[in-house]
Amino acid sequence: MANQQVEFELVSPEKLLLSKSVDMVVVPGEDGDFGVLPRHAPMISTVRPGVIAIYSGKEISERIFVAGGFAEVTTERCTVLAEIAQPVSELDKATVQQQLQDAKEDYSDASDDAGRDAASKQIELSEARLKAIG
Repeated sequence: MANQQVEFELVSPEKLLLSKSVDMVVVPGEDGDFGVLPRHAPMISTVRPGVIAIYSGKEISERIFVAGGFAEVTTERCTVLAEIAQPVSELDKATVQQQLQDAKEDYSDASDDAGRDAASKQIELSEARLKAIG
């Protein structure tokens, strides 16, 4: 049973972003992070903004920021349908900090609940990106 892997697919609304065999993948589920190994129990979970960690052996080989979506796990596969996905290495701290500041200003300037809700979501995403960057 050595060297078993799980198939991992990351899909955005536009296209298949990644499809590969991995040793383990850790997904930021709505109720907490969960790791997927071969022969995992089937499940479906919502995905919160955070980082998907892809393992090669015992080391993280890739870190991908996702802004939310859904994950489906079977005994052989983990598929994440992400609203937004971007390698953590491509996130720029200064840009994200500016986006956070802009979103906070938008929240303060909002004149209705819809505007505050939209700005609040942008604040949450920017804070999650900053946490991913470290």
